[in-house]
Amino acid sequence: MYVPYLPETAPFTPEQRAWLNNFFRELALSALRVGSDDQATDTLPFLSGDGQATPAPPAPPRYDRKHPFPAHLLQRRRLTGEGSSKDIRHVIFSLEGSGLSYEVGDALGVYPENDPELVEALLATLGYSGDEPVPGPDGTELPIREALLRHYELGTLSRPLLEAAAPAHEWLPKLLDDREALQRYLAGRDLLDLLREAPTFRPDPALLVGLLRPLAPRLYSISSSPRVHPEAVHLTVGVVRYKAHGRLRKGVCSTFLAERAALEHPVPVFVHTNPGFRLPADPDTPIIMIGAGTGIAPFRAFLEDREATGARGPNWLFFGERNRATDFLYQEELEGWLQRGVLTRLDTAFSRDQAQKCYVQHRMLEQARTLYAWLEKGACVYVCGDATHMARDVEAALLTIIQQEGGRSEEDARAYLANLKKTRRYQRDVY
Repeated sequence: MYVPYLPETAPFTPEQRAWLNNFFRELALSALRVGSDDQATDTLPFLSGDGQATPAPPAPPRYDRKHPFPAHLLQRRRLTGEGSSKDIRHVIFSLEGSGLSYEVGDALGVYPENDPELVEALLATLGYSGDEPVPGPDGTELPIREALLRHYELGTLSRPLLEAAAPAHEWLPKLLDDREALQRYLAGRDLLDLLREAPTFRPDPALLVGLLRPLAPRLYSISSSPRVHPEAVHLTVGVVRYKAHGRLRKGVCSTFLAERAALEHPVPVFVHTNPGFRLPADPDTPIIMIGAGTGIAPFRAFLEDREATGARGPNWLFFGERNRATDFLYQEELEGWLQRGVLTRLDTAFSRDQAQKCYVQHRMLEQARTLYAWLEKGACVYVCGDATHMARDVEAALLTIIQQEGGRSEEDARAYLANLKKTRRYQRDVY
């Protein structure tokens, strides 16, 4: 595209020439953008001081779910102590040079790799060399070993895959018509189990990957504030390992981050915004945070942010885990916030430190009068953790507290809670 340029002989002052040259360039840029894609300006020439056209500097890449940023792993350390029944890690990624930004309450999407041992076991079972060419999810051809390692789900079995394998399976055909029975069968099973239980199902490599789902990113609640860590993002990762059907099973992304991701090897990541889980706009607003296990992640970020901004609103945290001695996540940081007055109250529930199990909802009920008083003063309530049990039990406890301390009927208590949700004073980040 031609961009007019005023030579020094033009009848204008240097300031006028500079202004007009800039105006012409912006006008050309605007014309080029109309009806073009986002990449159109990347190679647009611009005029130097001597009037010569030179390539414009490339626009910085835009990283998102489809175009993740290759982030370097800076640190991973174990949070749970020796003898704990859990393995929970604190993981830090560098975002330097990415242009990515996040807010407390957001999540980080991580693209993992599958366990190489599982991939090799699959290749051996199928009788593949691993070099057979197959299409990736985007249609690009690559060896099946790489495809299974980086591009396809091995733990979730698609309906088309199950239907294709059914004729070679002893009793899978009957399960396909019984949804509940099928779900029971699939629990804890992966592609290797299916292949071993259907010994004559040995499809062509390209056909096999066509029956698999693309490897999906895993989302982790961010446990840091960008005001404290502007070039990094912190995660709290519970590592999943368990035995089922005679084999050790490993969480795809959690064990990738804990065991296999190398510090020198970048990991594809992106920021997943979560506008439904945000600190109140007014920094004087009290907040009540309720989290169990890795559900503490966003609340660590909240507390970092409230301290960094000097927010004056009181902060109350309910935190639950199994054992105080080994599972008190971020204990030193939480106690430091208590001492500095950033954390106003801390109520913990360590379920296995006594004969009768105690959870966060029980601590809430013990503090029912004070908790209701905070609600009446405008506090916002945040819940993070397991959706099936923890979040459901916490909501039941909230309804009991509203009904009991507010002298309300069950119907009125539900209306009170519904209003908290409507006014964004009750927000949940559950999984």
